[in-house]
Amino acid sequence: MSHGSRLLGELIDALRCLPGVGAKSAQRMAFHLLERERQGGVRLAAALESAMRDVGNCTRCRNFSETPVCTLCASTSRDRHVLCVVESPSDLAAIEQATGYRGHYFVLLGRLSPLDGLGPDELGLPLLAERLGEGEVEEMIIATNPTVEGEATAHYLGQLAKAAGIRATRLAHGVPLGGELEFVDRGTLAHAFGSRQSLGS
Repeated sequence: MSHGSRLLGELIDALRCLPGVGAKSAQRMAFHLLERERQGGVRLAAALESAMRDVGNCTRCRNFSETPVCTLCASTSRDRHVLCVVESPSDLAAIEQATGYRGHYFVLLGRLSPLDGLGPDELGLPLLAERLGEGEVEEMIIATNPTVEGEATAHYLGQLAKAAGIRATRLAHGVPLGGELEFVDRGTLAHAFGSRQSLGS
């Protein structure tokens, strides 16, 4: 589709990389920025450039961070004896917003899925095993999503915790089967988190 401007066309195409944004939505966003929000657009472009360049992953928990160790891992006020394992940074954010959890995290950046080439190494499980072996963690909360892959990942994590002599717990199934943590309402997630149960061998 021709817009009479090559740069406008490039902006619309670039916006389509966002999830759920099709051609019409991207066009609407681009027109809005150019018609009414040029200053906001410049700020957005600068923030995007900085984030894409400088945000990496924490060397300890694998969450997004612009420093080698993220602020959550560096905090002295959080409980180092409890470690919550999540699939993604968005799951971590959901737990932080919905619960009073004050322990540490480990972000898998995925879930076991051999068909997609995601095995233990891709999920950072050797790093997690090393962390469990440090002797500081007493409970590992497994907060993977209740999907088929999430359950398989939870089972693997349970075996990892057992080998390290650490108590493993799993979120209670107030979270709907087949659901994704980031889309669960706060009340349900808070209840599931508070009702976590021991994971059987």
